[in-house]
Amino acid sequence: MEKQIASGKQYLFTNRDLKKLIIPLLIEQFLAIFVGLADSIMVASVGETAVSAVSLIDTIMILLINMFTALATGGAIVAGQAIGRKSRDESCEAAEQTLLFSTMFSVGIMVLMYVCKWLILHVVFGHIEPEVMRNCDIYLMIVTASIPFLAVYNSGAAMCRAMGDSKTPMLMSLVMNGINLIGNAILLYGFGMGVEGAAVPTLISRVFAGVWMLQCIRDTGKIIHVRKVLGLRLKWPVLKKILHIGIPFSLENSMFQLGKILVLSLVSGFGTASIAANAVCNSICSFAVLGGASMGYALSSVSAQCVGAGDYEQVRYYTRKMMGMSYVSMILMNIVIVLILPFIIRIYNLSPETGEMAGRIIQYHACLAVLIWPASFTLPNTLRAANDVSYCMWISIASMWIFRIGFSFLLGKNAGMGVFGVWVAMTIDWAVRAVFFVIRYRGKKWELK
Repeated sequence: MEKQIASGKQYLFTNRDLKKLIIPLLIEQFLAIFVGLADSIMVASVGETAVSAVSLIDTIMILLINMFTALATGGAIVAGQAIGRKSRDESCEAAEQTLLFSTMFSVGIMVLMYVCKWLILHVVFGHIEPEVMRNCDIYLMIVTASIPFLAVYNSGAAMCRAMGDSKTPMLMSLVMNGINLIGNAILLYGFGMGVEGAAVPTLISRVFAGVWMLQCIRDTGKIIHVRKVLGLRLKWPVLKKILHIGIPFSLENSMFQLGKILVLSLVSGFGTASIAANAVCNSICSFAVLGGASMGYALSSVSAQCVGAGDYEQVRYYTRKMMGMSYVSMILMNIVIVLILPFIIRIYNLSPETGEMAGRIIQYHACLAVLIWPASFTLPNTLRAANDVSYCMWISIASMWIFRIGFSFLLGKNAGMGVFGVWVAMTIDWAVRAVFFVIRYRGKKWELK
């Protein structure tokens, strides 16, 4: 690997290496969020009940995606550390075990989703309008079938990033999201279908991406690859390392999303206008944190290799550098969002009440995101790459349940602030996380993990 010399120090990654890793990540994340935004705009043509239904089911799907991403991240960190130690066989074993376990786990989750459909629709979502319930049922039945393919894609994408190849997942994301977008346009506008017109293209695109990724990670020319698919067996010593990182991170993400689902049931009680405004804000605010999220993926890959090489000075060097990039990118993105906010509200064809509600939340989110979000969500990726996953998990879970959920009910329901109070509670959660993660990073304990 090409070296960069600065202050007498040889660095593992040049600026060119970082650009090759970060730029495709930014494009990939932008594509995913843009298609989600376009998807919700297209669904809005069916009506606010359809937007609300897709938003509710997508909240469950995001929970599952986060679980698979966490498991894949655990495997990618183990593989990245192996690359740092220059052990190619170990990195391939990590890829194989990640793929095998994720596939088995995702099939089990898919079956559980179908079995527990009534519980999800009637208990988790609480009291919702009959038309919203019907649309939720349709969307859930179709999209749930894509879960195993999504898990395979996430496993392969994480391995690609672990070896510095973020271009391959970007190209796959481009094709996958293109299929989704074109399919939505044909079925929703061409055939006038309802929420099934949004669900079917999502299923097809994820199946395509999963199969394509499976073929890609079998390429023996790559540093990390799966040497065989059929006949794979679970290897506990390797899997234990992966799960040591993946399970705490998965629990952290799962508790985070479960908390959001619980809060969503609170929002559902505020009425369809609040559900729709919350759905629109979730789509738009994903753009607001795009830079920080992309830097988080990159930081995880870079830090893992530095940890594998046993060089914590470089871990801190790249953390400072990429945190700076995270803040700059988020400031620029949020300025753009605030400037085009009136246009965003118009294209969603929202009612005046819903539009006013969404605009207020988006402006508030933009102000707080540029100050707090990177320290809350980008920075802890350095700690996870050094195996300090338990600390991140406990802080995140405690902050989520005490501050985000507690203050959501306190501000949103008891104080009468409605859905806006829920978003204020979310930023309080960010602030608490940021304080604890910065304190931990400035210390030395995480370097001993």
